[in-house]
Amino acid sequence: MENYIIGAIVLATAAIGIWATVRHFKGKSGCCGGGGYRPRPKKLSKVLYRKVFHIAGMHCESCKNRVTEIVNDISGLSGRVNLKKGLLTVSYAKAVEDEFIRARIERAGYTVTEICDPASPKPKHLR
Repeated sequence: MENYIIGAIVLATAAIGIWATVRHFKGKSGCCGGGGYRPRPKKLSKVLYRKVFHIAGMHCESCKNRVTEIVNDISGLSGRVNLKKGLLTVSYAKAVEDEFIRARIERAGYTVTEICDPASPKPKHLR
């Protein structure tokens, strides 16, 4: 009888863990902010150029929204995140230093691993 009780407790604990993990990666958990917030897309009247930032540390939809909002809050920039690839594409309407953008992203807890021109060949680790 005791084995059944212990088994039921282990099974219930595993089910709760799986449920919480699924919620986390859908961006519905509290650890990354959760909620249904979506940043409004920012349209630029004129795009001078684009750059791609490779970002480590984004795990869920909430992380994606947070990085997008960080870039969209900077005057003259518009950002779009590809969560699966860990890429942030930044469109520039005016010149902004890459290090300024990097600092804002890293202050939020993410790591910028590389910055490149989208027209250049893919880095070796992405081929």
